Amino acid sequence: MATFTSTLPDPLLGRLNDMAQKLSMPKNKIIEKALVIYLDQLTRAEYIQSYKQAKKDVNILNIAEEGMEDYLKQLGDETSI
Repeated sequence: MATFTSTLPDPLLGRLNDMAQKLSMPKNKIIEKALVIYLDQLTRAEYIQSYKQAKKDVNILNIAEEGMEDYLKQLGDETSI
């Protein structure tokens, strides 16, 4: 595991200290968990943005519709066996 050094605004560091004491948890673990949650949220936001852009792209919509038609055909073929 690598070491990372940073500075935080005093009010934020105070909140971190308070929470670390309240949870009896090291500050670095709180920061680690918070960072994982935040980065996951950023990734989800990227996906949402890409889907919003894709819904405006006629070519992507056509490809998706063709894919759904093929998928439904495959489902129909499997159920008739």
